[in-house]
Amino acid sequence: MSETFNFKDYIRVIPDYPQPGIRFKDITPLLNDGAAYKAAIQTLKQAVEHLNIDVIAGPEARGFVVGAPLAVELGVGFVPIRKKGKLPYETIEASYDLEYGNDSLTMHVDAIKPGQRVLIADDLLATGGTIATSIKLVRQLGGVVCGAAFLIELGYLTGREKLQDVDVVTLLKYE
Repeated sequence: MSETFNFKDYIRVIPDYPQPGIRFKDITPLLNDGAAYKAAIQTLKQAVEHLNIDVIAGPEARGFVVGAPLAVELGVGFVPIRKKGKLPYETIEASYDLEYGNDSLTMHVDAIKPGQRVLIADDLLATGGTIATSIKLVRQLGGVVCGAAFLIELGYLTGREKLQDVDVVTLLKYE
């Protein structure tokens, strides 16, 4: 890569969205710029390629826009992790708590083979609930979670603490 990017220049911060006090980190400007998007994926690739990854899993929907191109760059497969009722084949399910209530994520029962080395990829590490649940699903199928990769980490929300036994890579960190 001959061009150097300050990736924070491609993240739009939207105050008070989706509710007052939240400063939403919008990745669409990064996704809209082909060179910056490619550089971000290649930078993540360089940070994780030593992990000997067999497959990448990503939670919907923004995990798809990070995980799928990263899988292509690494020459490995991609496994979608979806909300309950969205996958057409037999699934496993794990629930997690939200601020108000709870939700579930699912994965096909044959998505991960026992012993496969799996990287979880998503756009954002915040509280860690979605990723911890994704890790639980992978492990339920016998996969070995060798790492997690994110475009952005919100360090002030301490989500990394829920992933203590996983190698975590982030492109940008907001404190």
